[in-house]
Amino acid sequence: MGDPFEPPPDVPPRSVLTRDCSACGACCSAPDIHALQKPLGVPCVHLDSGCLCLIYDARPQVCRNYQPDWVCGEVAPIPTLEGRIWRFLEIYGLEQEMARK
Repeated sequence: MGDPFEPPPDVPPRSVLTRDCSACGACCSAPDIHALQKPLGVPCVHLDSGCLCLIYDARPQVCRNYQPDWVCGEVAPIPTLEGRIWRFLEIYGLEQEMARK
C-alpha cells in the first residue's frame, strides 16, 4: 500500500500535506454517515462551531475508523466549511449528488 498522504498524480496538492487531523470539519460534514443519520453534504449535528466533535468519546465506529489522508491537505486550507465540503464532494465525484438535492 502506498503513502495515503500522497495525492493521486492528477491532483496537485494545495498545501503541504498534514499527517494529523486539522479539525477542518470536512470529514464530519461532507460524507453521509448512516450511523448518525447524517445526510451527504450536511454538517453533523455533533460538530461544534470550531469543527470539533461534541460526542468524540462516544462517536460511532465509522468515525473512529476514519484516518486523515491526502484529502485533508487538499481541503483543510479552504477558508470556509462550506468550501471544504464542496471540495471534498468534488474530489469524490459527489457534487452532482448534492446538486440533485
